[in-house]
Amino acid sequence: MENEVRIAGNCERCAHSTVAVSVVMPLFNKEHSVERAIRSVLAQTVVDFELIVVNDGSTDEGPDRVRAINDARIRIINQPHDGVSAARNRGIGVARADLIAFLDADDEWEHDFLATVVRLRENFPSCNVVATNYFLCGNRHKRPAIIRGLPEGFKEGILHDYFAIAAHSDPPLWTSAVAVTKHSITSVNGFPLGITSGEDLLTWARLAARYDIAYSSEEKAYFWAPTLITDRPGRLPQTPDIVGRELAQIRQEGNPDRTKKIEKYLALWHRMRANTYIRLGNTVAARRELLDAMKYATNFKLFLLYGITMFPKKFAAKVLETKCGFASGK
Repeated sequence: MENEVRIAGNCERCAHSTVAVSVVMPLFNKEHSVERAIRSVLAQTVVDFELIVVNDGSTDEGPDRVRAINDARIRIINQPHDGVSAARNRGIGVARADLIAFLDADDEWEHDFLATVVRLRENFPSCNVVATNYFLCGNRHKRPAIIRGLPEGFKEGILHDYFAIAAHSDPPLWTSAVAVTKHSITSVNGFPLGITSGEDLLTWARLAARYDIAYSSEEKAYFWAPTLITDRPGRLPQTPDIVGRELAQIRQEGNPDRTKKIEKYLALWHRMRANTYIRLGNTVAARRELLDAMKYATNFKLFLLYGITMFPKKFAAKVLETKCGFASGK
C-alpha cells in the first residue's frame, strides 16, 4: 500500500492524459478537514484539473475519506511519513500539468481560485509564479491577509519587489494560495527537506529570487488555523537556523535586481524568531536573534524589542502580547 497510486472512479485513462492544472495536497492526519478541502477543489469553475493527494503516512481515517469521494480526477499516492515537504515534492514529481497549485488538507479555495491563477498565468506569461491574496481564518476570527507596498489601486499584476512587500506584510505568498510552473519549482529542487518551520517561506524566497510573480489582490483562498499567525506562541525555532542561513545565501548569490530588499526580509525573519523565543521565555536567545536582525536593518522596533528582553521572562512575554504590533512582523 505504501506506493499505491489510485485513481478515484477507476479512470485509468485519466492517469496518463494531460490537464490544465495539477493540484497537490499533502495529507497527514487531517480526517476532520480533508473532505472540506477536496470539496472546494471539486467546486472550481475550472474543471480540467487533477487532484493529487499524497498520503504521508496518516494514521487516522483521512485517506479513507478521500477514497470515498468518487471523482476520476482524484489520485491518491501513499508513502511512509516523511513530512510535508517530501509529500509536496512527491506530488510535484508525478504532476501531469505545467501549472501546479498547492492546497493543504485543512485549507480551502473560493470556487474561482483556479480560474484566477490560470488567468494570471495567461495574462502574465513571463511569470512562473502566480498567487492570490487569502483569508486568515480561525475559530473566532476571519480577516484578509494584510499586504503592504502594493501600488495604489492595485488589483492584479506583477510583484516587482517581493522582498520589500514581504518584509512589511503578512506573507504575500501562502502555500494554499500559490501556483507555479513545474519547471520553476523543480529548478529550486522543490520544497526543502529537514526544515521544521519555514520550508514554504524559503521556497517562495528562492522562487522570488529567480522569477517574476503575478499576483491578484482578491482573496481566493482560506488559511485555517485555531489562532491567527500573530497570536500563536510558536514552536521552538529550529537550531541551527537553516532558513536564515539559506536566505543569507540568496542575498549573496541572487539577482541583485530581485533581491535588493532581502536585507529587510532577513531582519524580519530573525525578529520573528526573537518574538517566538520571548513568548517561550528564552530572552537570551531572543537577544541573539535581534542582534542578527540588526545586521541587516535597524529601526526603533528592534531596539524596543531588545529592551523588552531585559525584563523578567514572564513580563517580557506579557508585553509582547499587547496590541503594540511587535509579534506581527509588520
